Amino acid sequence: MIHTYLGETIRFEIKYKNRKSIAILIDGYGHVEVLAPKGIIDESVHQVLEENWGPILQKIKEKQDRLLGPEKKAYKYGESFLYLGKAYPIEIFEDHHIMQEHVLFKEEKLHIYVKQHDTEKIRQALKRFYYQQCKALVEKSMASCQSHFKTKPRSIRISDSKTTWGTCDSKRELTFNWRLAMAPREVIDYVVVHEMCHMIHLNHDRSFWRLVGKIMPDYKEKENWLALSSWKMTV
Repeated sequence: MIHTYLGETIRFEIKYKNRKSIAILIDGYGHVEVLAPKGIIDESVHQVLEENWGPILQKIKEKQDRLLGPEKKAYKYGESFLYLGKAYPIEIFEDHHIMQEHVLFKEEKLHIYVKQHDTEKIRQALKRFYYQQCKALVEKSMASCQSHFKTKPRSIRISDSKTTWGTCDSKRELTFNWRLAMAPREVIDYVVVHEMCHMIHLNHDRSFWRLVGKIMPDYKEKENWLALSSWKMTV
């Protein structure tokens, strides 16, 4: 079936079940499935779709974008990059007199200063910026939640891991992924709490998750943000 509303059209499959209410499901490919009570009129289904139109379209786009994967960066003026959970445009400034390429966040933009417009230099400047920001953000977060722990990390390191957001070993040496600087502050806080809890419980056992939940009761929301957004946290 199809439904058009506010100039947008979606296709959906409807299944009638022994249930009391209508549920809208969107799979990993952006396909929409409606579970409806037996005997319900189609007008009621279309009404529910319209009441949830915005979120439905957003979820469809998110699923489809994720399938396509991140677009290859061109490193051109106005192109957006994530920082603290939001997408900001870049502005590139060429200056032959600077000592090293660098990035400053100001005026709601990522200002990139390079000696010449070289895509690799721009990419490296952005990556260096995220490394520096990640370290500062992690240290600030760690200081704010240290009161929950009797022990402190022995060291903190920022890494380029392709598989983990953070690690903690038996020596209480903590490592964090530089891409975390692209996540919202509260998500960074969650990863910090997660790894600091490993100073007490090295495994993901019940005691570990109980401690995480005690410090951050809504931690699953932060995990969900990472699960849905990690694919676009890239330079």
